[in-house]
Amino acid sequence: MYPDDLKYTAEHEWVRTPGDHEGSVRVGITHFAQDALGDIVYAQLPEVGDSVEAGSTCGELESTKSVSDVYAPVTGEVVARNEALEATPDLVNNDPYGGGWLFEVVPTDAAQLEGLLDSTAYQATLGG
Repeated sequence: MYPDDLKYTAEHEWVRTPGDHEGSVRVGITHFAQDALGDIVYAQLPEVGDSVEAGSTCGELESTKSVSDVYAPVTGEVVARNEALEATPDLVNNDPYGGGWLFEVVPTDAAQLEGLLDSTAYQATLGG
């Protein structure tokens, strides 16, 4: 449920290195987060060209239960967003580590990635 090749945040985002764009990382939410949210019906994502700051809100996911903030795991510039979520936001529920990714960002400081959690440490934050 929590792939070993990803890094994680305590706010339930995951980071895959590398992303599809040069120097970028891909960001999504974890299985735990999508399960807690329930059926996602809308995704508000940062725009390409936006600057995001690690730990700051950069988007929202709206579900049938609630609205949840999306946090940037690293500081940098957004270079891609998952446009498929506009028509099919439930991809986040059905494939959180694949087709349900949210956006890609080029970190201004790659060392920030070292501060993220590995799969074991992330699962420990869940109490498991």
